[in-house]
Parts: sequence; C-alpha cells; structure tokens
Amino acid sequence: MWHPYAAMPASPAPYLVDSASGVRIRLRDGTELIDGMASWWAAIHGYRHPVLDAAAHAQLDRMSHVMFGGLTHEPAIKLSEELLAIVPAPLRRVFFADSGSVAVEVAIKMALQYWQACDRPARNRLLTIRGGYHGDTFMAMSVCDPVGGMHHLFTGALTEQVFAPMPPVEAGDEQWRSQTADLVERHSDSLAAVIVEPVVQGAGGMRFYSPAYVDHLRALCDRHGLLLILDEIATGFGRTGTMFAAEHSATSPDIMCVGKALTGGYLSMAATLCTDAVADAISSGPGGAFMHGPTFMANPLAAAIAAASLELLHTNDWKAQVGRAETALKDGLAPALELDGVADVRVCGAIGVIELADAVDVDRVTRRAMSEGVWLRPFRNLIYAMPPYICTEDDLATICRAMVAAAAA
Repeated sequence: MWHPYAAMPASPAPYLVDSASGVRIRLRDGTELIDGMASWWAAIHGYRHPVLDAAAHAQLDRMSHVMFGGLTHEPAIKLSEELLAIVPAPLRRVFFADSGSVAVEVAIKMALQYWQACDRPARNRLLTIRGGYHGDTFMAMSVCDPVGGMHHLFTGALTEQVFAPMPPVEAGDEQWRSQTADLVERHSDSLAAVIVEPVVQGAGGMRFYSPAYVDHLRALCDRHGLLLILDEIATGFGRTGTMFAAEHSATSPDIMCVGKALTGGYLSMAATLCTDAVADAISSGPGGAFMHGPTFMANPLAAAIAAASLELLHTNDWKAQVGRAETALKDGLAPALELDGVADVRVCGAIGVIELADAVDVDRVTRRAMSEGVWLRPFRNLIYAMPPYICTEDDLATICRAMVAAAAA
C-alpha cells in the first residue's frame, strides 16, 4: 500500500491502528493515543460517537447508495437544508462532491462556466495568495503555492495562475492592499475569480492572517466584477471559533467549499455552494447544465451522517467546546516560546501551532509525542494540533504537553 506523501515503501513504517473510540486511537500493540489531529481535522466529534453511529445504522437499513442522476433522497434534502441554514445568506445552491479537492475543482469549474455563460470565455484564470493549499487534484494544485507548497514538481504542467503575496498577520498593511489591487487591475480581463482560504491557511503552512484582507479581496472582486471563492474545507464547522472562518470578516463569497468535518470524519464528502446568480447564469448558458457529476454524489450514507453531525454541533454547543480548546491551547503552548529553536506559537480557535526555525524530524517528533500519549503528524517546520472538539481539559493539557515536549526534542 502506498501512503500519502510517502515513498514506497514508507519509512518509517506506519503504525497499525486496531480501533478508535472517543478521542483515542488504539494501536495493535495496545498503545492508546489521544488523536491531536482529529484524523486530519475531520473527526470533530471523536470516534464511534453514538449519535453518528446511530445515523449510519439507520441509513444502512434503508440504502447505502443510489445514483443522484435523475434521483434524489431524503438524506441529501435534509443535509442541504441544514447547510443552507448556517452558511452565509447569499449562498443558496448546493452541489455535493466526493472530497475537498473535488469541491475545489467544482468551484473553479463553476467560475469558468459562469463566464462562459456570460460570453466572457477569456476570463479563465484564478488569482490567489501565496502560502495557500487547496488540494491535490490538478486545478486545485494550480492555486496552491507554486514555490513553497507541496506541488512544485508539477510546475509547467499546471495552469498558470496569478499569485498575490501572503497577506500580513495584522490589519492595516497598505502596501499589501496596493500590490493586490494592482495585480487584480492588471489581470482583470483574464481573471474569473479570486480563491483563498479565509483567515487560516492550512496545509500550506498553518498560517493566520487578518480578516480585513478577506474584506479587501471581496471589495476588489466587486470593483472588477470577479467571483470570490472561499475554501472553508479546513476551517468550516467551527474550527476557528466561528461557524465559518469568513465570519471573522464582513465578507460573503459567491462560491464556498466545505468538506473534512462535514461528516464528522466518518466518510468522505464535500460540497460546493454558490449564489443564485452563479447557478442561474450557468443553467441558462451553453449546455443548459453544470457539467460535473461524481458517481457517488450525495451518497445517502454520508449525507445522513453529515446531517446528524451538523445537528450534533448545536447540541454539543460547539462554540463553547472550541472556546475551551482555544484557552487550553493558548495556556498549554505558551511554554514553547521559551525553547531554543521555536520561532512562533499561535492559536486560532481549536488550532494550535508551534513553528520551529528549522524543519522537524518527523519520525523523532512523532515518537516523542507518542511517548506522551498523543498522536501528532508534523510537517515542514510545524508541530500543530487540531483536536476533536469533545476533548476534555485533561485531554487538551496532554496534547499541549506532548507538543511542547516534541518541540524540545
């Protein structure tokens, strides 16, 4: 088996998981670890949650899948209603996809087909910011950072997009605003949309920036008639302390991608949402339809679990859960600032990051965290955690101790 971002064979060998429950995974040798990663940020309610298990069992008794072409079903209808109740108000149309990367592909395709329908086919490029990550499929790779990102090997094979500098951490940087405005002005005739991860850049560097710059990008899009795409795959469903990271600003997008935590980490599912204006233009344009259709689109089993997960967010008071995690991460990670080689410590909602001056030894850091009873997956020069929301204060304290110990190692 070939594992993600790994050579063949993987070195070191992956750890064999036997089971998982609550916030803990159990390895075959009996070792129990608090999952500080929430299964790549998706398992916000932990593992084997009785509410989500019940939703899965109930749906299995009806059907696990049925094609979405020409058919529909209650789980998809219910999930659409639940999503539309919580996303920014202008978003009124829901297109389901298989994964986050595919949701980004769908969003970009929507933007391109929108301009085809508006008889502006030359508007076929995207503007984004350095430091971003949007997935591993081809158009998604094209809007990831082309130098510092994970996909530089494919430079030359990817569509050449327009990249603005990384937005600053603090608001009020007029130079960044001016540079970005100049870029949009210069390329406006060929741009279809601006696409960014709002406020938090995830796998591109776990970097946080001022929400004011999301508002600035919205204003530039409005000035030049461009669409704004917000990639909320990593940040959606409460992770940053608001239901969606865009809510830290005053901005609503034309298109938005969600995924990861959508099903509580149970199954792969994502969605791309758009405004009436985008959907109406595409539907009245050439072909009369949006040209995309995944085989497992709106899978009933995933949709039923996702709807239950969204209900569980409210039942569990996600805002209080994330607030507790934020406080614990700020307090617990502060000692890392005293360590040699630590460049920065930052927290946003239920995201905690220790940035080192140099690249981490992934195997060494992983083993050190495991010795403290925690599963972490560092990358580049970052030791970070995005734990399940249901972690107790003791769980969160253990995660912080493991992160600091790993940084010290």
